[in-house]
Amino acid sequence: MTGIGRGRGARGAAGGGPDQRQLAAAQRDTGRSNPVGYLFTLPYLVFFAVFTAYPLGFAIYLTFHNWNIVRPDRPFVGLRNFERLFSDELFWRALYNTVIFLAVHIPLQIAVALLLAVVLNQRIVARGFFRVSFFLPYVTSGAIISLIWLRLYADDGLLNQVLVQLGLGKVGWLSDPRVAMPSIAIMATWKNVGYYLMIFLASLQAIPAQLYEEAHLNGATQWQRFRYITFPLLNPAFILVVVLSTIGGFSLFVEPFVMTAGGPLDSTLSLVLYLYQQAFQFLRMGYAAAIGLVLAVLIFLVTFVQRRYLEKEVGY
Repeated sequence: MTGIGRGRGARGAAGGGPDQRQLAAAQRDTGRSNPVGYLFTLPYLVFFAVFTAYPLGFAIYLTFHNWNIVRPDRPFVGLRNFERLFSDELFWRALYNTVIFLAVHIPLQIAVALLLAVVLNQRIVARGFFRVSFFLPYVTSGAIISLIWLRLYADDGLLNQVLVQLGLGKVGWLSDPRVAMPSIAIMATWKNVGYYLMIFLASLQAIPAQLYEEAHLNGATQWQRFRYITFPLLNPAFILVVVLSTIGGFSLFVEPFVMTAGGPLDSTLSLVLYLYQQAFQFLRMGYAAAIGLVLAVLIFLVTFVQRRYLEKEVGY
C-alpha cells in the first residue's frame, strides 16, 4: 500500500495530477470578476454617486464660480471666492468663535462623559434609568433643546432667578459677548454628553475584570487602577470621542441659529452659520461653497493631527 501511494504521488507530481489541475483552475477563477457581484453593490454605488460624489463635485465646481441661485448663469471667477474669503473679517471672526466653542466644549464634554461612565459602570440603584435619562437629550431635536435653554438663559429665566436668590446678581448668558459662546458650549455639552457616555461605558465594560483583581491583590489603590489600567485601555474610545466632538464642534449651527442668530456682536457666529447666511440669505452660493471647502479641509487636518498625537498602541 505504501508503494502504491508513493507511485500515485510520484505520477501526480510528475504529470501535474488532478489535484494540481483543480488548484490551478481555482486560482484562475478567483482572478475573474463576477458580474453578479456588481448587482449587489449597485444600490450603494447609486446612493454614493447621488448623495455624496455629485454634491461634493458640484460644491467644488461652485467654488470657482459666482452663482446666484435665482439665476441660471454661473460665471467663472477662478480663485476670487478664496481671495475674498481670506480677507473677510467675518470669516475669521466665525473661525475664532468656533475655536472658542471647541476649547470649552471638548474638554468639558470628555470630562463629564468619562465621569458619568465610571459612575454608571458601578452597581448603583436605577442604573438603567440614569443611562436612558442621560442619553435622551441626544436623540431629542436640537431646535427644541435650544428653545428650552433659551428660556433658561433669559434675563428672567430660572438660572438668573437662582443667582439672584443667592445674591450673586444676573448674568447675561446670551446677551454678553464674553459669555454667550461658552453658554452655548455648556448647553451643547448637556445635550450630547449621553452619546459619548455610552461610548466610554461600552469601552469600560470591555476591560477584563481580572486586570482589576490582579491589581487589587498587588496592593494598587482605586486611583492607581484607574490611572494604569482604565485610562490607558480607554485610549481608542478617547480618540473616537475627541474626533467626533471636534467634527460636531466645527458643525455647530442649530444652537446659535435658534438662540442668538450669531449675536450679540457676532460673538456666536459659527462657521456653518456663516456659510448658511451667505448661501441662503445673501444667495452667494459660490462663496458659501468656498467656505464649506475650507471648513472640510480644516476638519480633516485637525482630526488627522489629533489621531497622530493621541493614537498609541495599548495592550493587556
